[in-house]
Amino acid sequence: MNRFDWLSEYLARLEDEHVVVPSGNTQSLAPAHLLIIDPEDWAKVAVVAKQMGLRWAAIWGDEQDHDIVLTVVLVYQGDYIALRTAMTGDHPVIASHTPVYAAADRMERHLADMLGVQFDGHPDPRRWTRHRAWEADEYPLRAHFPAAGQGNGLTPADSDYPFPPIQGSGVYEIPVGPVHAGIIEPGHFRFQAAGEPILRLEERLGYVHKGIEKRAIGRDAEGLARLAARISGDSTVAHSWAACQALERACHVKIPAKASLIRGLLCERERVANHLGDIGAICNDVGFAFAQMQCQALREQWLRHSLTLTGHRLMMDVVLPGGVRVDIDQAGRELLRAEHVWLREQIGPLFDILNDHPSLEDRLLSSGYLSPASAAELGVSGYVGKASGQAVDLRKDSPYAPYSRLSFSVALSEAGDVAARMAIRQQEIYSSLELMNEMLDILENTAESEPTQVKLAPILGAEGLGLIDGWRGEIISHVRLDDKGRIAHFFARDPSWFSWPALERIVLGNIVPDFPVCNKSVNASYSGQDL
Repeated sequence: MNRFDWLSEYLARLEDEHVVVPSGNTQSLAPAHLLIIDPEDWAKVAVVAKQMGLRWAAIWGDEQDHDIVLTVVLVYQGDYIALRTAMTGDHPVIASHTPVYAAADRMERHLADMLGVQFDGHPDPRRWTRHRAWEADEYPLRAHFPAAGQGNGLTPADSDYPFPPIQGSGVYEIPVGPVHAGIIEPGHFRFQAAGEPILRLEERLGYVHKGIEKRAIGRDAEGLARLAARISGDSTVAHSWAACQALERACHVKIPAKASLIRGLLCERERVANHLGDIGAICNDVGFAFAQMQCQALREQWLRHSLTLTGHRLMMDVVLPGGVRVDIDQAGRELLRAEHVWLREQIGPLFDILNDHPSLEDRLLSSGYLSPASAAELGVSGYVGKASGQAVDLRKDSPYAPYSRLSFSVALSEAGDVAARMAIRQQEIYSSLELMNEMLDILENTAESEPTQVKLAPILGAEGLGLIDGWRGEIISHVRLDDKGRIAHFFARDPSWFSWPALERIVLGNIVPDFPVCNKSVNASYSGQDL
C-alpha cells in the first residue's frame, strides 16, 4: 500500500463518511491524484498529510457557478496529490492550513483578498494582495468584478498597514522602500533592530499586481502562453512552459520530441543566464566588483546568443501551446556547442577565484543562514532549498520530456548560508552545460523534418497541471477550460511565494549591512509572487 492509498482510506473512514475518492476522466487533474474532500474535513486532511511527510505546494480558488472551489497541491517523493473542496460563494469559510503548514500563509491571505474566502484559524488575517486598490468587500476574482477595476485615479498609499512593533530599550525600526534607489521592483522592508543585528524583518509586497488570474479568463491557448511568459520576465521560458504543459495535459496532447528538447535547451539557458547574473551581484553586494564585471560580461554574451537563436534576449514568446516557435538547425547547434565550451573555459578560473578568496569568504560564509528544518517548513525549492538540504528538483523527482531521458545529479548542501546558495548556482551552471550538450546530441539524431509544434484541440471543461523546474525552483500552473475551449481559470505558483518568507528568517541575527547580500542570495521575484 502506497501513501496515497493510505491517505484515501483514511479519508474514507472519517466520521462524516461522505468523502469521495473520484475515478474516471470527469475528475481528472493530470498528472496529480485528485481527492474530493468535504469542507468539514479540510483541517483534518492537513494534519494527516503533515504526519505522512507530504509537502504543501500550492492553493488556488476557482469560482464555478455560485460555488468557490478550492484546490490544494501536496507532494510526496515527486508524486503530486490534489485535494479539492467546494463551498457556497455567499459566505465561504473554511479551516486554514497555515497552523499546520507555514507555507500556506500568504497564498491563503491572497485568496482572502481576491475571492473573499475566510480562512478560519489563520494566525495572520491582515490583507496581503489587497493594498488600497479595491474595497474590503470587493473581490477581484469574482465573476462580476470587472477586469479593468472600478477605481478612479491613483490608488491611495497603503500607509496604515499594521506592522507589529517590537518593544524594548534600544529597539528601532528601519523602513526601506517600496521605491528603491536602484532599478529593482518595488517592495517594502520593515527592519526592527537593536544596534546592527536584525531582530525582525517583515516584507510588504504586492506593489506590482498585474491581475494575471483575471486577465487570463477568456483567452485562447496562445494568448495564455503570452500572458504566462510575462508573469516574471527572468523566468519567461519556465512560466510559459508550465502554462503550455498544463494546457497540453488538459487537451491530452503530446508535443513532438524535438519541441521538448528545444524547450529544455531554452529553459537551461534561462537558468545559466540568471545564475551568472546572481553570482556577480552577490559578490558586488560585498564590494567585490571584479566578479560582478566578469559575470555580467559573460551573461551579456550569453543573452546575445539567445537573441540570435530566438529573436529575443530573454527568449520571450518562444514556447507555444503544442511546441515551440523556433527550430535549431545545424548552424544553431554548432553555435551552442561552441558557446558551451567557451563558457566552461571562462567560468573555471573565475569560480576558482571566488571559491578561494579570503575576503569574500569572510562575508559569505555563515551569513544568511537558513536551517534545513526552516527550509522544509517553508516549502522552499530551487537553489534556496538545495543549499539547505531540500533536494527538490522536478527534472529529477517528477521527470518530464526531455529530462525523462537524461541523467544528472542534483546539487545539494546543508550549509544553508549565502556561500552555499552561491555554490549551488555554480554547480547548476556546470550541470546545465552537460544537460544541454546531451540534448544537442539527441537533436543531432532527430530528423530535420520533425515538426516543432502540433495543434491543440481543446477538450471542453478539461483541466491540467503544469509542473516545471525553473531556475528558481518548482513552478506549478493550473489551467481549466470553459465550455467554449477558452481559459476559465489560470493560476501560476512561482517559487518566490516560499522564498520571500524564507528571507525573513535568513536575515535574523545578521547585521543590517548584510541584508543586501542575503537578499541577493535569495533573489525572489516580486512580480512572480504578485499575480
